[in-house]
Amino acid sequence: MKDTIVSLLENALDTLKQQGVLPADAAPTIKVDPTKDKAHGDYATNLALALAKPAGKKPRELAETLVAALPESAAVTRVEIAGPGFINFFAATDAAAQIVRQVLDSGDTFGRTLKGKGQKVQVEFVSANPTGPLHVGHGRGAAIGDCLCRLLEATGFDVTREFYYNDAGAQISNLALSVQARVKGIEPSSSAWPADGYRGDYIVEVAKDYLAGATVHADDRHVTAKGDPEDLEAIREFAVAWLRREQDLDLKAFGVEFDVYFLESSLYEQGKVEAVVDRLIANGHTYEREGALWLRTTRFGDDKDRVMRKSDGGYTYFLPDVAYHLDKWQRGFGTVINEQGADHHSTVTRVRAGLQALETGIPEGWPDYVLHQMVMVTRSGVEVKLSKRAGSYVTVRDLIDEVGRDATRFFLAARRADSQLTFDIDLARSQSNDNPVYYVQYAHARVCSMLRRAEADALPFDHDLAMVSLARLDADQEKALMNRLARFPEVVEHAAAAREPQQVAQYLLDLAADFHSCYNAVKVMVEDDELRNARLALGLATRQVLRNGLDLMGVSAPEEM
Repeated sequence: MKDTIVSLLENALDTLKQQGVLPADAAPTIKVDPTKDKAHGDYATNLALALAKPAGKKPRELAETLVAALPESAAVTRVEIAGPGFINFFAATDAAAQIVRQVLDSGDTFGRTLKGKGQKVQVEFVSANPTGPLHVGHGRGAAIGDCLCRLLEATGFDVTREFYYNDAGAQISNLALSVQARVKGIEPSSSAWPADGYRGDYIVEVAKDYLAGATVHADDRHVTAKGDPEDLEAIREFAVAWLRREQDLDLKAFGVEFDVYFLESSLYEQGKVEAVVDRLIANGHTYEREGALWLRTTRFGDDKDRVMRKSDGGYTYFLPDVAYHLDKWQRGFGTVINEQGADHHSTVTRVRAGLQALETGIPEGWPDYVLHQMVMVTRSGVEVKLSKRAGSYVTVRDLIDEVGRDATRFFLAARRADSQLTFDIDLARSQSNDNPVYYVQYAHARVCSMLRRAEADALPFDHDLAMVSLARLDADQEKALMNRLARFPEVVEHAAAAREPQQVAQYLLDLAADFHSCYNAVKVMVEDDELRNARLALGLATRQVLRNGLDLMGVSAPEEM
């Protein structure tokens, strides 16, 4: 319906250009949106307000001229002008109801497009250091990142999911020392415990398996423990693999998988970090001061220059990040999206500056970033801070065990990434309309229940009869529901372009609300065969869109609740 109205307005614009009312080069973006108040029609446009100045007319006067130039269409029953020049369209019931046919014909593909044309996109997310179980912040990144990948795939992009992990550096050294201490029977309370050691119960488990000579199978590596308490390198290798496996298990329980695992250590082993340093020096963007090597990032928008190589010869953390992103570019990813915690905010400018300083043709502002804020977990109104297994934070596994995968994923992805999130365990477990994921899933289950009842009453759904009876769907609640269904493809496309999966979550809540309102207001199981089947078709279309939307969120669509 929206496309029909846009087409009518395009024809009207062509007519007014030919008449000299509008400049021949006028090329406005035609914006048509569903109305909030159905008393003002089904769709509205502000086109007359946008074109009033180039046309040299008052907006309302131009609106009248536009309406007069509109071609006749059986899809529109009437057009009205409101306020200073808004144009409101009232859709014919049979035309609006064709969305039901479209949804049922398209099935699982409804809402999907080929807009991306197979363009390669890489999304890096989670990228947790292998030093402990995944915490809820990692969980939020996993939910947002995976939903974003699903959205991009639904809009025609060729998506690669990538996990980058730091298997080198101080944190990994602390991990190895912590496991070695446990292997030797040293407790965290002992003065011999490493100063920055990890204290969670999982360290005990790693140490026990190392001594037992266990073999660990992670997605990207297989390691057998040597069992030697003095071989710190063997302990490091085993501990990293052990925790990678744990992360794999957490992510699989969360419904998240990756195409590529990229090791920080490979950047050093393959000389890519040194190559970046050499290029930056050759390009004249570096200088030495106090024994350290600096990069003039202020030339590229940073607020101050950054140290690349410290006076002790070690590299600062942003340098391997530059090397890593150069590698992404060289792998052919024109679009790269990094989903990370807000604590990475300070790295955005300097990484982009470093990439510009390489002078390899990488566009300014590349890569894209989606940064999520922290998560606070509460139970009975009190913040939950500790997990015995992790030692100092709530893990993703804790949440999944408490409320299930569906609620965990929906809650973590249903808010804007840049807003802080309170995860209310009591709400996530509740079976009430206040629980957003329950509310949406219940709408899906309610349609399934409705269809089971039709079968039980020997009144099964008749598709052919429903398709010729769609014009019978003329109740206000039915029209509102159909208009909501029609918006789904636009929501998917916009959410993907804006990198905002929460738009899909909000749409699903609105769709569920429209369905529940319609279900409560309009009786489905009536004796009139045409009307009953048309309403069953509307229910089926709603179920399909709910299922498609929930799939984009990585959430199941249960048939019973």
